[in-house]
Amino acid sequence: MANSDRKNHLEEDICSHIFTVSSAMVGVCLTVIGLIRVVITFGKIDTLADDLLAADAFLFLVACVLSYWALRTRSIGRMHRVERIADAIFIFAMIVMTGVCALITYAISASVK
Repeated sequence: MANSDRKNHLEEDICSHIFTVSSAMVGVCLTVIGLIRVVITFGKIDTLADDLLAADAFLFLVACVLSYWALRTRSIGRMHRVERIADAIFIFAMIVMTGVCALITYAISASVK
């Protein structure tokens, strides 16, 4: 297998991983939003975490759509550009999700005291 063929295969592999994980993360965000709403209703905790997770779900959706577009495009140059954008949005969304997890942990620990 030539070096460029191997690189293209790896790029397609990255796109398919971003596509599958991003779509799963949209579901995770929506599930956690539902759980937070239950905690807010019964626990009288007020937090911005559900709003941030809704925005994060949208970011994961954008990464998912871009990675799908990269997989479907015929132009190698366009595939690389779109894949890099999808990758950057995916990483940013993961960082946001980590921040939201910290916010949830702080809100729950503050309400227990």
